[in-house]
Amino acid sequence: MSKRFSPHFPVELSIVIPLLNEAESLPELTRWIHRVLTQHGLTYEVILIDDGSTDDSWAVIEELAAEDVHLRGIRFNRNYGKSAALNVGFRETSGRVVCTMDADLQDSPEELPGLYQMITQEGFDLVSGWKKKRFDPLSKTIPTKLFNGVTRWISGIQLHDFNCGLKAYDSRVVKSVEVYGEMHRYIPVIAKWAGFRKIGEKVVQHQERKYGVTKFGLERFVYGFLDLMSITFVSRFRRRPMHFFGTLGSLSFLVGMLITLWLVGEKVWLASHNLHARDVTAQPLFFLALVAVVVGVQLFLAGFLAEMVQLNGAHRNDYLVREKLNLK
Repeated sequence: MSKRFSPHFPVELSIVIPLLNEAESLPELTRWIHRVLTQHGLTYEVILIDDGSTDDSWAVIEELAAEDVHLRGIRFNRNYGKSAALNVGFRETSGRVVCTMDADLQDSPEELPGLYQMITQEGFDLVSGWKKKRFDPLSKTIPTKLFNGVTRWISGIQLHDFNCGLKAYDSRVVKSVEVYGEMHRYIPVIAKWAGFRKIGEKVVQHQERKYGVTKFGLERFVYGFLDLMSITFVSRFRRRPMHFFGTLGSLSFLVGMLITLWLVGEKVWLASHNLHARDVTAQPLFFLALVAVVVGVQLFLAGFLAEMVQLNGAHRNDYLVREKLNLK
């Protein structure tokens, strides 16, 4: 395998693993990672983030780190969620390529060298795993297919499995994006809107859970849809909120004014021809038009205020620079 990295990267591969109550699986997982990456001659680091576990996960991490120089650990004071764990882990990585995987042994470390090669040799910014054959019940697989279909449609990113925890990133991606709330499943969407558009997919093995129980319920799909709406809006209109609110406000105001003018014009025309005409204010359509005008003004003002907030924001002129050439 050809190795093309910058000397600024002390290791070739950083592996970020968030976990919650996975004490039983950690020894087997870390041994498996060590065996695979040693066989492929890759230098690596493993960053384990204990997201407020209530079992012996942290004690196990301490024992493993004392025996293996590749292991590093971060422990949260309480459970903050997978997005927080990934965001903190990303900041600590030092590798040319960063991979994420779950700690429950359902993600196979055998996939890591292939993911690494797709980033370094094929030039992908991000590669997402696709668990084509899953060992999950229908109550989980059917909502997952629906969730992935909606996300593909809205984001325009043709991935089969957005929620797969096994992903690989060029280090520039993880250092450029911020993951918060429950946005971890939408990192490809966040990366795309940050300008990292070469996004690939790799079919990966899905293992049956060997220890413990799943930490996810069906409510994640409801939250996931709301998060998708949020990240789509923020990505497209964060720097130009007036384009969103102003456009909707202007359309609403225009529709309301046109309806009002039509009702008034109809009243005048009927009166000029000595025909009976209802009062404008006696027609329900007038009040709908009035609501449209008021809502339009409110939306326009919301866009104006959002623009003022954006102009005074500390990061209003922060832009991601991919490369520089002949600059001091």
